[in-house]
Amino acid sequence: MDSLRFVLDQSEIPTHWYNVVADLPTPPAPPLGPDGQPVPPEKMAAIFPMAILEQEMSAERWIPIPEPVREIYRLWRPSPLIRARRLEQMLGTPAKLYYKNEGVSPAGSHKPNSAVPQAYYNREAGIRRLTTETGAGQWGSSIAFAGQMFGIDVRVYMVKVSYQQKPFRRSMMQTWGAEVIASPSSMTQTGRDLLAKDADNQGSLGIAISEAVEEAASRPDTNYALGSVLNHVALHQTIIGQEAKKQFEKAGDWPDVVFAPCGGGSSFAGAAFPFVADNAAGGRNGKPVRLVAVEPTSCPSLTKGVYAYDFGDASGFTPMMKMYTLGHDFMPPGIHAGGLRYHGASALVSQLYHEGLIEAVAVPQLATFEAGVMFARAEGIIPAPESNHAIRAAIDEALRCKASGEAKTIFFNLTGHGHFDMAAYDRYFAGELENFDYPAEAIATSLQHLPKFG
Repeated sequence: MDSLRFVLDQSEIPTHWYNVVADLPTPPAPPLGPDGQPVPPEKMAAIFPMAILEQEMSAERWIPIPEPVREIYRLWRPSPLIRARRLEQMLGTPAKLYYKNEGVSPAGSHKPNSAVPQAYYNREAGIRRLTTETGAGQWGSSIAFAGQMFGIDVRVYMVKVSYQQKPFRRSMMQTWGAEVIASPSSMTQTGRDLLAKDADNQGSLGIAISEAVEEAASRPDTNYALGSVLNHVALHQTIIGQEAKKQFEKAGDWPDVVFAPCGGGSSFAGAAFPFVADNAAGGRNGKPVRLVAVEPTSCPSLTKGVYAYDFGDASGFTPMMKMYTLGHDFMPPGIHAGGLRYHGASALVSQLYHEGLIEAVAVPQLATFEAGVMFARAEGIIPAPESNHAIRAAIDEALRCKASGEAKTIFFNLTGHGHFDMAAYDRYFAGELENFDYPAEAIATSLQHLPKFG
């Protein structure tokens, strides 16, 4: 029988991360300060260790993975590449479907791929305390786990709507020793100001980032860790695509198209960026791989945002980055894919999209849950709501192949399991979830507040 699982030996865990900057047609736009001038690395050294800042600014194609990081990676990596044959049969498609199962990590998602090196570099810099934010709780769980591995205390500002929706994510973080605060909170000036305006503010990733950065900047013993968006996070996640390429070679196959969820951009970068290197060289056998970022229609930064400089947080504490954005004070609805509720996309993902090297599509909430249920009933794994976005796009592509008769190879990133998201599935089965297309006029209003300089 044909193999369904393609696994690598632990000795095949990549020794280097891949830096897509080396293969961009044009250099990335620099981060800017309030005066519109580029921000030098030392300006951010108050909240990041220098090793992280060096990675953030690097144009080197390959960055070595420290052995202590690879040692902890061995707890779950390499993750398996799986042929979704039962889903293919359910759909009646001639397409072949494969997925990378990142839900096998201790935290149940792809996020520890960056949390572990961030905790390591902070420990090496003498830092023993981190603040961070989390949406759905996957990043918060991951940095709590990584902090425990390296003896670092962690405080997590969790978007309030997710804090209420996902209590067991909170329990995971607390089990690994982290303190979890609902954001916006009374712990920071940012939170107090927002609660004074609206005591029922449900929060956003932009707000939670502001709170975490504000606290880190105010304490010399504390640094800040970010789970997506920034270049070094995208870099760390490329271990996913690198492993997948080796596994496809073992399978004797190669993807025609790659789908991954995209909020800030970490899971998309992880799955897709290593294929950018092949595309830059003309693609395998002269055929480039289509790389498709999948976002929610309720938070459509790539498909409905503008490419402009904007802050990464709601209060303007961060440098300005060139990205596709809906406006830093954009307030997304409380969809259950909490990890995708971010106002902008990674600067690197945004640049690739702007230059036509990748694609983007937005999918509605109900369709993503429908796809997640189909996947679970065919493959046995209950996916996270974020992962359902990639599954939806992959299923749609497979159905197009059914109509056309094309036997494409489709690869998607299963970013995590949904074991702590069952309340969302309950609401889906009860008919209590709804689609939400963010109104164009609301986006236009938010975009009026983009920073102006020069």
